[in-house]
Amino acid sequence: MKAVVFDWAGTMVDYGCFAPLAVFLQVFKNRGIELTAEEAREPMGMLKRDHIQALCRMERVAAQWQEKYGRIPDEADVDALYADFEPMLMETLHQYATPVPGAIQLAERLRGQGIKIGSTTGYTREMMEIVTASAKQQGYAPDVLVTPSEMPAGRPYPWMCYRNAMLLGVYPMSEIVKVGDTTSDMQEGRNAGMWTVGVLKGGSELGLSQDEVASMAADELDARLAKASERLLVAGAHYVIEEIGRLDEVLAKINMRQSAGERP
Repeated sequence: MKAVVFDWAGTMVDYGCFAPLAVFLQVFKNRGIELTAEEAREPMGMLKRDHIQALCRMERVAAQWQEKYGRIPDEADVDALYADFEPMLMETLHQYATPVPGAIQLAERLRGQGIKIGSTTGYTREMMEIVTASAKQQGYAPDVLVTPSEMPAGRPYPWMCYRNAMLLGVYPMSEIVKVGDTTSDMQEGRNAGMWTVGVLKGGSELGLSQDEVASMAADELDARLAKASERLLVAGAHYVIEEIGRLDEVLAKINMRQSAGERP
């Protein structure tokens, strides 16, 4: 493998992907619509306006909106919700850029092997200016960042990954690995023709804080890990790892398969 393209929140920073969660819940609550955390997380990884649009299209959410406003939410409602969402998120983003355990060390190991590091995100360029500045101060900075702001569309389309390949000067796509924590990450990687790896602990699909992971009964944690793993595999993951620091093991397996003539 010549390069790895990482997601940001829930993969390399912001353990549990909590930055956008509370804001999604609040902007809908302000309009009298109650979301569950599971609902709010389901489209995670998408461009945030697309995320809000996906939430509005959920049957239960649309039914609440219909009951309260006498109609289903339209594009003007999506725009209004996003107009509330963006400034609320921007106020708190700097608090959610701490690298997850093992992320900095992994980046160092990859660079030591001559592997380049790219990144994609569901955040806009303006949002990522806050996240990247804070993450860099704490020791994590990929070689390349591409956001949906520069592309015709965000995930699950492959455009951000293609742009990463161009900026990194790496091809073919089968020699680049996509790593993320959401189903849209998996779809993005597969749509780009890349080996695609899902990560569980620290990710949005699992949706647990470090303290929750540490204190949860082993059988319950195993059940939640299995459920999250299944969602990522169904979305297209070639591999699912428990934590980001174990990516090296999967890269070795991918290299062996690639050497044997397999392609993603």
